[in-house]
Amino acid sequence: MLVKFTLKNWMSFREEVTFSMATTRERQHKERIPKLGKFRKGVLPIAVIYGGNASGKSNFFEAFRFAKRLVVKGSQPENLIPVEPFRLDSESAGKPSRFCFVLYTNESLYEFCFVVNRTTILEEKLVLINSSSEKVLYHRRAENQDPCFHNTLKKNLALRIVFNGTRENQLFLTNSVSQKIDNFLPVYNWFKDTLELVGTSSRFGPFYRVFDEGDLINSFMNESLSQLDTGINRLGGEEIPIANLPVPKPMMNELMETVKEGEVDAFIELPNDRIFVSRVGDELIAKKLVTFHQKDDGTEAKFMISNESDGSKRLIDLLPAIFEIITQTRNRVFVIDEFDRSLHTILSRSLLETFLSNCSNATRSQLLLTTHDVLLMDQTFIRRDEMWVTERNSSGNSSLYSLSEFEDIRYDKGIRKSYLNGRMGGVPNIFMGETLNYSKQSIN
Repeated sequence: MLVKFTLKNWMSFREEVTFSMATTRERQHKERIPKLGKFRKGVLPIAVIYGGNASGKSNFFEAFRFAKRLVVKGSQPENLIPVEPFRLDSESAGKPSRFCFVLYTNESLYEFCFVVNRTTILEEKLVLINSSSEKVLYHRRAENQDPCFHNTLKKNLALRIVFNGTRENQLFLTNSVSQKIDNFLPVYNWFKDTLELVGTSSRFGPFYRVFDEGDLINSFMNESLSQLDTGINRLGGEEIPIANLPVPKPMMNELMETVKEGEVDAFIELPNDRIFVSRVGDELIAKKLVTFHQKDDGTEAKFMISNESDGSKRLIDLLPAIFEIITQTRNRVFVIDEFDRSLHTILSRSLLETFLSNCSNATRSQLLLTTHDVLLMDQTFIRRDEMWVTERNSSGNSSLYSLSEFEDIRYDKGIRKSYLNGRMGGVPNIFMGETLNYSKQSIN
C-alpha cells in the first residue's frame, strides 16, 4: 500500500508537496479503512484528486510513472535520465528533483527516497520503519563513494561490490535486483508489481486475458459492458499475422526482445484498430480488438473498435483494472489519470461504489484517481481526507492539499457548492470578459 508520497521540483510542482494516504481524525466509513497490523496505522483505500485544467493533476500522475520507470526499467549507460524539473524560473530548472515514497509491503513499512538530475542519482536512501524505530538499510550520496549500509549489511561483500559497480545514472536499488541481490527485493517488487498506472492512453498490463473466453476478466468485462448500457454484447480478438503489423522494423525488433510469455508489453493504437501483442513460446501473436453487438434476429454484428464511442472505449480500458481491484486477487495500488474521461457521472460513481463496497479493514488494494467530476465530491460517499485538490498559482507553481485541512467544513456538510464557488481553490480562473466583448464586436 502507498502511505505517503513527497515530491519536489517536478514539472509544475516547484515547492515540496506531500500526498498522504494515512487517515486523519475523520470518523466516516471506518468499516472500510485497512489497518497496518503492528503499526496501528489506518491507510485510506481511495483518493480522489480534483483541480482545474493545467493545475498539476496529470503532472502528479506522471511523477508516479517516472519513478516506476526509473526503478523498474532503469537507465542505459550514457543516457540522460528523463527527469522534468520546474522550468518557469531559471534557478529551479538547474536544481535536482526529489521523490520520496513511504510504502507498506510484505507486512513491513519502508521509506524509499532519491534525488536526481538529468545525469546523476545525487542521493538515494532506503529505510525500514519499525513500530518504534527506523533502520537505514543504505544511504548513497554522489559526493561520497563509500557505501553506507546498516550494521547488519556491512559484512555483505556482494552488496559492496554491486554498490561500487552502480553507475551514477542508475539507482542502486535497481542494480542490486538486476545482480540477483534479494535484500531489497520487496521494495523493487512494489514498484514493479503493486504500483499500476492507467493513463489517458495506457491500459492495465494483462489486457491479453480479455481475449481468453475461459478467463474471469473476459466474463466480467462482457457482463459489465452489457449491464452498463454500451450496446456491446461481448469483446473478441481477431488474430492478424505478425508480419502484417504496420510498424517499422526497429519497433518489430523491440517487440521480439521485450514481450514476455504471459504478459502484454505491447499495445499498438492505430486510427481504426487497437492491437495487442503477446508471446506463445517462441512466437509473437497479434490480435486486434473487436466488439460484437446483438442484432434483432439474435445473431451478432462485428464492429471495429473505431466504431465505438469514446465512453465505451474508456470503459474497456478501465474495466480490467476495476476487476483486479474489486476481486482483490492481488494487492495493488492503481493510479488512474482522468478517471471520468468520456464517462457519465452515474457510471463513474457506480464503478467507485463497486470498489468501495469490496473494501474492508483487511483489504490492501488502493485506488488513486484524478477527475473533474464534482458529483463525486460527496461526503456520504468519500471522506474529506480522501479528497485532494491541485492548484496552480500565477507563477505556474502547483500545490496539493487535502480537503481535511479545511476545519470549518463539517463532516455532514455538502461541500460541492463551496468547491465550485472557489472557497477551497482548485477551480480555473477564467477571465473572458474582454474576449467575449471582442467576439461580439467582431460579429457585429
